[in-house]
Amino acid sequence: MWNKHPKALPYLFLSEMWERFGYYLMIGIFTLYLKDVEAGYAMTEKEASDLYGTFIALVFLTPFIGGLVADRYLGYRKSIVIGGLLMGVGYFLMGFHSLTMLYTAMTLVIVGNGFFKPNISTLLGNFYNDAQYKDKKDEGYNIFYMGINVGAFICNFFGAAFKILFGWKYAFMAAGVGMFIGVVIFLLGTKHYGDKTDKKGTQPGDMPFYKIVLFILLPSVVFGIIGWMIKGVASDANPDSYIFGSDSTDAFIFACIPVILFYASLYFRAKPDEKRPIGALLAIFGVVILFWAVFKLNGSALNNWGDKYTDRQLEGKSQQIASKLILVDTLTYKKDSVALYDEAFRIQKADGKVIKTYDYPLYFRNVHKEKLPEDGSKVYTWSANLSQSINPGWVIILTPLVVAFFTFLRQRQKEPTTPTKIAFGLLISALSVLVMVAAVQAGSNGAEKVGVWWLVANYGVITIGELFLSPMGLSIVSKLSPTKITSLMMGGWFLATSIGNKLSGVLASMWDSYTNKADFFWVNFGLLMFATLLMFALLKQLNKVMAEKGIR
Repeated sequence: MWNKHPKALPYLFLSEMWERFGYYLMIGIFTLYLKDVEAGYAMTEKEASDLYGTFIALVFLTPFIGGLVADRYLGYRKSIVIGGLLMGVGYFLMGFHSLTMLYTAMTLVIVGNGFFKPNISTLLGNFYNDAQYKDKKDEGYNIFYMGINVGAFICNFFGAAFKILFGWKYAFMAAGVGMFIGVVIFLLGTKHYGDKTDKKGTQPGDMPFYKIVLFILLPSVVFGIIGWMIKGVASDANPDSYIFGSDSTDAFIFACIPVILFYASLYFRAKPDEKRPIGALLAIFGVVILFWAVFKLNGSALNNWGDKYTDRQLEGKSQQIASKLILVDTLTYKKDSVALYDEAFRIQKADGKVIKTYDYPLYFRNVHKEKLPEDGSKVYTWSANLSQSINPGWVIILTPLVVAFFTFLRQRQKEPTTPTKIAFGLLISALSVLVMVAAVQAGSNGAEKVGVWWLVANYGVITIGELFLSPMGLSIVSKLSPTKITSLMMGGWFLATSIGNKLSGVLASMWDSYTNKADFFWVNFGLLMFATLLMFALLKQLNKVMAEKGIR
């Protein structure tokens, strides 16, 4: 496989694999940690989902500036190393139980990802711009994407083991170690990078950096502050008079406005031969926002589903094997303490202070009465964060099949264009949501736990859609972007991801407001079908632009 691709690919593959090991290990335990009453921050589902959504949104917003700085000033090698080191330190700090330390750690991860993420993707594309590799770009990004998911698959087993053995702190530190390994592997491949990591410098017609600070970054900060402070109309449903659901959401959406206007200005200021490709990319960016909004529920709503609504009990051989691998949580059932609360704690007031007291393991809330254990007995469950490995596991299994499928079509001159792949990716992703609608019905709207196979099936379908869309998005940015702003446009792809991620947090924070949980998933289905129809409507024009550039 490797001999038909650039020699740098294995190093970039392994660097990204270990970087994603750290990131997804952290994401897999993040909301579980925030909601942990005893060792975490005892946040409600809404509070944890809102912070999660804001965090992953900002993680993918900073690539906008990180790509620009790499293009003009630092080059790709320095930017990737700096980003990796910042993220590694951030993971180490995240486990120290202090809100100040938590927010400091989150900031380091957000800034570090801005330097790392767009630039390693752009660097990969630079190698496939050479004539001998040009027709293998989509395949190269698919292989690269599999590296992402190898890291995302194995990390949750380490996260579960470290959390069970040593606690949350050391699980986060394991993420940091993974990130540092990724940096070392990247540096080992330096001899294969040649001049591909060099900065492009400021090009004629580029906006000076001080103008970017004055007209984009500074306005974003100002708009964000306005969004945080401004209030909407108060009502019974919105007593705090938020505009979009919370102060952080309001601030984020307002802060995005100057950045979105900047990307729109790239189209209007572009040269005639660059205008249509940039316009095509901006259209795709707009459509895929809704994909990410639903897909990124894996770390919030679907993580919650795996934690509270999935039967995770282990018995017999499976329990023995999981115990040896240190992947088992031990819960004690106490009949007298069981009460049907929506959360794992009760809020009480004493002397003017709010005290959150732990009542019982929430796992037992919706176990069928006939399946409840004897009073005082122990129950063994696989660690909830392991459900986060289902999606990357499917990616590892399905990527070779998808690559082979498109290779088969390419050899017969029938391979669909990259925009067409994205359109079908959206459609397949929409169909995956119907699996969760059925899961809700099977569990009598959450009154009873359901088997893990519902999550496996959901992730299996959406993974096919993901493989049609996500690596293709990276590929099309590399194909269509004007050379001087490739990293900047890659930052635009991650800006769309960022907005989708925040919308994902908003959706997840509404989970408790849906009496019928199926309605939550029907909303997600509607969003993806809208995006699908929009993408198919744009397809003719997008394919025309691709043809004009002589690419597929």
